[in-house]
Amino acid sequence: MAEAAVEGPRLSELLAAGRRLWEEVETGAEPSSGAPAVQDKVRQGLEALQRAAAMVAQLDLFSENEELEEIASADLKYLLLPALLGALTLKQVDLSRRLEHLESARAHFWRFLKLCRSYGLGSFHLPPAAASPLGEEAAGSPAPGGPAAAQPSLVAMASSRQAKIERYKQKKELENRLASMRTFVEGGQADEDQIREFYILQIQKWINTSLEEIESIDQEMVILRSRGTAKQSSAPPHGTSRQARAPLKPFILTRDAAQAKVFGAGYPGLPTMTVDDWYEQRRRQGVVAGQSVPQRAAAITDEELQKQQQEKKEEEDDEEALQKARNWDDWKDTHPRGYGNRQNVG
Repeated sequence: MAEAAVEGPRLSELLAAGRRLWEEVETGAEPSSGAPAVQDKVRQGLEALQRAAAMVAQLDLFSENEELEEIASADLKYLLLPALLGALTLKQVDLSRRLEHLESARAHFWRFLKLCRSYGLGSFHLPPAAASPLGEEAAGSPAPGGPAAAQPSLVAMASSRQAKIERYKQKKELENRLASMRTFVEGGQADEDQIREFYILQIQKWINTSLEEIESIDQEMVILRSRGTAKQSSAPPHGTSRQARAPLKPFILTRDAAQAKVFGAGYPGLPTMTVDDWYEQRRRQGVVAGQSVPQRAAAITDEELQKQQQEKKEEEDDEEALQKARNWDDWKDTHPRGYGNRQNVG
């Protein structure tokens, strides 16, 4: 393959733009990754990297049937495209599509690891192509059969912990070596061997990052799927609602039907008609005059109001009664209850 076709301005610029936007999002000073400016960078970076990945696939730069030595040094950096796509995909913050984004990011990381594995870059165990369904993630948990059944799980946990420690040490070492070589490579002072070593170190660093991200993604997907299952199980069946429930029939608490017939419901009889209905019935029978009920009710209301006002006025005018009440209150303050009662006292 011709290197000149690979190093066209568009492909190299797309990769550089996508990587620069990812670094700005990763090390940015924005207080929240959900800020519009941050999400705009994520969108632009994904678009640039997706276009670059499409061009790499069209040019058929990489093949699982070739060796690492067959890849040109300048082409090695394009191996990072799937890993960068996965990292930027995780930066999206749409909660309604979180599970979809996790699955997409995991697929990008897995393709990157599979490509690196085919070229012999790094020594690692390739994760499964897809995350385990809900429930299968606990397959390696201790079984209730006793210590013997739990032993394989303990060994697996210790092995996983040791692998994480080794990856962390390798990552720090790779970061230090890359920092010392970056100035020479980006400044154009490095030869081809140094450029090749620099890109291979970058790939190995992203291998460790991809393994860590896949492990975190699998754990988060288990949580999201369990929440979805819990919501479905707690939701009412389709087509049912509170309004469809039959209304409760009122009832009266009595000892038995016979007692209810003799003594009634246990409280005064309930009215069978309103006051307005009674007056209307009496008016039709000619017992009362034809005045309307609201007028009568209003007249009664005014009469009662006048009576209350009169009583209130009489109480306010009765100074003698008020002074007598005050004297009684003062006397009770100085004479406790039972004062002067000598009955049954020896």
